[in-house]
Amino acid sequence: MTVTRFAPSPTGYIHVGNLRTALMNYLIARQTGGTFILRLDDTDQERSRQEYIDGLLRDLDWLGLKFDRMEQQSKRLARYAQAAEQLKAAGRFYECFESPVELDLKRRKLLNMGKPPVYDRASLHLTEAQKAAYRAEGRQGYWRFKLDLERIEWKDGIIGDISIDAASVSDPVLIKADGQVLYTFASSVDDVDMGVTHIVRGADHVTNTATQIQIMKALGGTPPAFAHHSLLTGPKGEELSKRLGALSLKDLRAQGIEPMALLSLMARLGSSRPVELAHSMQDLIDGFDIGTFGAAPTKFDPEDLLPLTRHYVQGLPFEAVKDRIAALGVPAEKAELFWSVAKGNITTLNDMAAWWDLFSHGAEPLVDDADRDFVRQAYALLPPRPWTHDTWAAWTSAVKAATGRKGKDLFRPLRRALTGRDAGPEMADVLPLLQVVKPV
Repeated sequence: MTVTRFAPSPTGYIHVGNLRTALMNYLIARQTGGTFILRLDDTDQERSRQEYIDGLLRDLDWLGLKFDRMEQQSKRLARYAQAAEQLKAAGRFYECFESPVELDLKRRKLLNMGKPPVYDRASLHLTEAQKAAYRAEGRQGYWRFKLDLERIEWKDGIIGDISIDAASVSDPVLIKADGQVLYTFASSVDDVDMGVTHIVRGADHVTNTATQIQIMKALGGTPPAFAHHSLLTGPKGEELSKRLGALSLKDLRAQGIEPMALLSLMARLGSSRPVELAHSMQDLIDGFDIGTFGAAPTKFDPEDLLPLTRHYVQGLPFEAVKDRIAALGVPAEKAELFWSVAKGNITTLNDMAAWWDLFSHGAEPLVDDADRDFVRQAYALLPPRPWTHDTWAAWTSAVKAATGRKGKDLFRPLRRALTGRDAGPEMADVLPLLQVVKPV
């Protein structure tokens, strides 16, 4: 069975970059009837917060990404300790005592010599007496994984064949001096224990993947199939990472972006296939192909979400929005008419509020000085309420006869005076909804 996972750290609200990873893993699992696991990388207890877990669950629910089970790494610490002992016994874990300052000096020296800043394994051959002496100085040991110095190779589902020389990579730190289990280790143990078969994640994890393949094998596991998607940039190719906080799913939801618009863009962005609005989750599942994605950085423009949202919203039937319309205070007898008028003139459902405010409270008239007397004369010819769909034609005919105006010189000043806008719905549809006409 296919098993995938999404493993965010609950140290902030998830953003579009996180979503891309989550969606790809979700779609791969669903295509084969497999299992999709939500796994919280919450071993950093200082930065992990319940509010971010709650926010993550709200975001996934809003998007309709249903996970089959949830795991928390903070509840698996005993298992990581057991795995650490296994690696120590196999000679693959060793304790180190260098301070951050000492490590930085080593890195700088190697760089100045034109060499890669790879850890020199100085701690690998420490005697127990030397370790005891370091502890007596007040130093706390941290643990590194001893890599086999060979080429690590795999066929990546997006990038293709990858080969990394382990000698060009530092032995990774897996447990910090304060005992915190780091992502590289906890994730490897989990992926083996949980039978994960496919992992899709960002291209910035390629080196992590090389070391994790060795860790998984050292634990007796079989590495899954990996695919590394491209990283997102801004619309001009600029670095996006600093803007991701402003592109949180929470904020996009508040802006009125529709889930299916967001999912449709993320399911195709960076692939060779055109972005199209999907009408259901099943459409997304059926149309997803990891092999169509490229490795080059992918431009993401939040503005691209607006036409997709508009397309989705304008296709909604009245039944899908009637509760939201009622919440605006639209009378039940006018609700369906209001939707038929508003839907062609909005981008998000949030935009309905402005239209109902116009209809219920009136608009500040836009009137040129040259049109002021004309509009006042036209207002005097307005027929008594109730106004119907036919009122606009009857009224403008009377105004035309009384003033001699016609065409845009007739219709445009009246629209601007009644709605405060240069464009909008058909005025024959507006008048039956317009409850207040402000004087000119």
